[in-house]
Amino acid sequence: MSTTAPTAPAANGVMTPAGDPVVAGLVVTGEAVALELRPANVAQRLMSGVVDLAIYAAVSFALLLGLSRLIENTAHFSILMVVVTVTMMVALPTTVESLTRGLSAGKLAVGIRVVRDDGGPVRFRHALVRAMLGVVEIWLTFGGLAVVVAIINKRSKRLGDLLAGTYAIRVRGAEDALAPLLMPPDLAAWAEVADIRRLPDQLALYARLFLSRTAMMNPPVREQRARLFAASMEPYVSPPPPWGTNPERFIAAVLVARRDREYRSAVAEEERAAERAERTRRLPYEIPDAS
Repeated sequence: MSTTAPTAPAANGVMTPAGDPVVAGLVVTGEAVALELRPANVAQRLMSGVVDLAIYAAVSFALLLGLSRLIENTAHFSILMVVVTVTMMVALPTTVESLTRGLSAGKLAVGIRVVRDDGGPVRFRHALVRAMLGVVEIWLTFGGLAVVVAIINKRSKRLGDLLAGTYAIRVRGAEDALAPLLMPPDLAAWAEVADIRRLPDQLALYARLFLSRTAMMNPPVREQRARLFAASMEPYVSPPPPWGTNPERFIAAVLVARRDREYRSAVAEEERAAERAERTRRLPYEIPDAS
């Protein structure tokens, strides 16, 4: 076990003594929920945009036909064209993304979604900024400007995303099932009697994700990160594990022990609540139990 001083989690959701990330693509929300968000690529965004533009154009054409009977002169026609154009370019995209929190027909078709940079759902102001910038980079340049900017940006952001603080993520096929954690047999006896306090939510999340990705890490980086996570957990554990314990096995033992204890505690609380409810049901109304 390393005696290295614990390193606090950074804002981007990793242990960063040297500034290099442990988990690529990890976004931690304000509620300390870790999300694995993979940016959509330019091709996905392009296909999504083509579908959306076709639908918005069709809706606008139908609106134009429906209101054409109100046209009596060229002034009315000019007003109608302005209304339809604004509806197609700004109102429809803003309304759809606001109500669906970043979805649209095109995005559903290709399996992507627009989210904030922190992983949260987009709001009205984000959708409005994206739509207004889209007038220039999508409609006026036939999507050329948006494609060029998306190719340059590592998250495939267009100008509207850069200004609104959003980006598109892959939803379909982006979920990676985590292998279940098991108690290391050589630490089972120690974990049974050890006093393990509740771990900070972020530390537990990062450690769990680290263990799920150790096979993809370079050995030196893997060893360094394992020691950092283990050192961060040591203050919450008493007594410490046996001397010479592998840091990764120590991390797994702590996480499994806390998980099992919290589960048993929750089950016991549910049983007590059910027992209290049953006793209350059997009692006469507003007559206290004589015992």
